Amino acid sequence: MESARYDALVVGAGPAGASAAYWLAQRGHRVLVVDKKRFPREKTCGDGLTPRAVRQLHDMGLAARLDEFQRYEGLRSIAHGVTLELRWPQHRDFPDYGYVVRRRDLDEMVADRAVKAGATLWPASEALLPLVEGGLVTGATIRRHESGATETVRARCVVVADGANSRFGRALGTARDRSYPMGMAIRGYFTSPYHDEPWIESHLDLRDRNGDSMPGYGWIFPLGDGTVNVGVGLLDTFTGFKTVNTTKLMDAFIATAPARWGISPETSTGPPTGGKLPTGSSVTPKAGPTWIVAGDAAGSINPFNGEGISYAYETGRMVADSVHEMLESGDGLALARYPDRLDEVYGQYFKVARTFVKVIGNPAIMRELTRVGMHSHTLMEWVLRIMANLLRPDEIGPAEAAYRVVEKLVAVIPDPS
Repeated sequence: MESARYDALVVGAGPAGASAAYWLAQRGHRVLVVDKKRFPREKTCGDGLTPRAVRQLHDMGLAARLDEFQRYEGLRSIAHGVTLELRWPQHRDFPDYGYVVRRRDLDEMVADRAVKAGATLWPASEALLPLVEGGLVTGATIRRHESGATETVRARCVVVADGANSRFGRALGTARDRSYPMGMAIRGYFTSPYHDEPWIESHLDLRDRNGDSMPGYGWIFPLGDGTVNVGVGLLDTFTGFKTVNTTKLMDAFIATAPARWGISPETSTGPPTGGKLPTGSSVTPKAGPTWIVAGDAAGSINPFNGEGISYAYETGRMVADSVHEMLESGDGLALARYPDRLDEVYGQYFKVARTFVKVIGNPAIMRELTRVGMHSHTLMEWVLRIMANLLRPDEIGPAEAAYRVVEKLVAVIPDPS
């Protein structure tokens, strides 16, 4: 079967794909979005929305819908017996609060918004292979899982937004640079009497079952619905990463989490799930003559903290800008300028983040940095702004000084690998 022709085919209806579809449909383009699952569907995620993500959702007209979910004011950071409550900073471009929203609710909400803007959504539909004609990608073959039918969809541009594993992207030749840091995360849900706390909680002194320090952190994010999202994340920048069992690391964190949360195997609502996090813009190429990549499929995850939702929304929007320019002007180089735009917005930040995570790949350095940092509320507020990419324009100068310090640290610390 062959369907109608579209201006854009978006592969994946997660944050990046739904964002791209919304902004393209808003401009009057014919957009088809396909997703392997039918909403609502679960996704492995911490479920925390930073102010950057909230800004994008507000811009899509979802402020009122977000108010139905758990709002939080900042980060409670815990390490070495010290607890600091750090509020989100005031910023001209971003709100000073975030939300915790399960991905099964969030992704459906944003996909519905794209549909209301005019996009067409095919759930339970998988993009199997790119359609290549005359050397150009002109669409894809789509399997409709519920009917068993396979259709050919043609489009002037294909947006690749099928997540961290990105089978469709790999079929086009995208690949992760293995010299870039890779993260791993695992999370589960637990009932808790403190499900409506106004803080998300981060435990920086993460240890395995033997008590050894790990270059990562544990989290507890209140959902306001009687449950909390509990998880651990770590990076592959240390010796022995391949031998780490994330399930056992999760068990160790649950066993040592503050008792007041009531987190235990008995309060779990189901088995935990995990996934890989390609960080720091590690996937290339980002675009071809008629295709373009966004979100996790492009490795657009913050190496500092493993946060990817805001970058998925932002890169999806930038993709829409590039595709719109291509469709309106017929300029064959419109998509080719997208990687330069990414570098302009994230290049220096991701570079510094990659450098920093190389430093903390040494457990002794990680332990010492957290020990020193936790004794200064002012310093940790600044660290929060850097790690969440919320520096104000007037702070860029001091931030660059901090970046230089990080680079000097890396120069004198032996590579733990």
